[in-house]
Amino acid sequence: MGQRSTYGWRGKLGLIVPTTNTVNEAEWNMAAPDGVSIHGARIVLHTDVTSEAGKASSKEDLRQAVNSLAPAGLDAIAYGCTAGSLMTPRHGLADFMTEVCDLPCVTAGAAIVDALLSLEVTSVSVATPYDKSLNNHEAEFLNSQGIRVRAIEGLGFGANGPHEYALMHKVPRRDVLELARRVDDPGANGLLISCTDLPTFGIIEELEQTLGKAVVTSSQATLWAAMSAAGLNPALPGLGRLLRQ
Repeated sequence: MGQRSTYGWRGKLGLIVPTTNTVNEAEWNMAAPDGVSIHGARIVLHTDVTSEAGKASSKEDLRQAVNSLAPAGLDAIAYGCTAGSLMTPRHGLADFMTEVCDLPCVTAGAAIVDALLSLEVTSVSVATPYDKSLNNHEAEFLNSQGIRVRAIEGLGFGANGPHEYALMHKVPRRDVLELARRVDDPGANGLLISCTDLPTFGIIEELEQTLGKAVVTSSQATLWAAMSAAGLNPALPGLGRLLRQ
């Protein structure tokens, strides 16, 4: 564990988010238990995580962000961008971050898979803010990890260019709730709400009760993974089955 401090006396978590993301930090700060503090850094949004050039660019920006956080005496660092971490092998990017800072690291892309598997979810419906191309990439990624995507639907952000990603945080929770209900396939034994810039804290329990299945969201799963990596008990109220395990 890192050095203790007034507000992070139990643990300190680093969180790297895209420059336009304003939801992830807010939700983590709302949910963090007493004695756990959140410390942020920002990088440009990377959505090309398949080409060698795209991977190299992402890693260089992450290297700088990790190095800016590491001196804070953190217990773990998370990369809170789902689209930017849908890479195989799924823990490869987190391993790279750990090589840079010698701290436990997690990514949203790996966290959602780990969370679904921990809940024994083998098939999912997926709600996203993305357009068709990014949805297809995410579906391929999840299928490659042994999680069958039975349905996926997005809100279309990015269809007219990457500038649209800066608007995702403005989606009201009621719209996320409606999208999740609409995309749910009765044959899936889990629901995934993808993207850390979509507000989901506050609707997870409601969805689990009405749908009768596990609900995983990017921000929730990444917080669970980061707290676990830091050696902290990730049990938190109001955030679904994942954080009641």
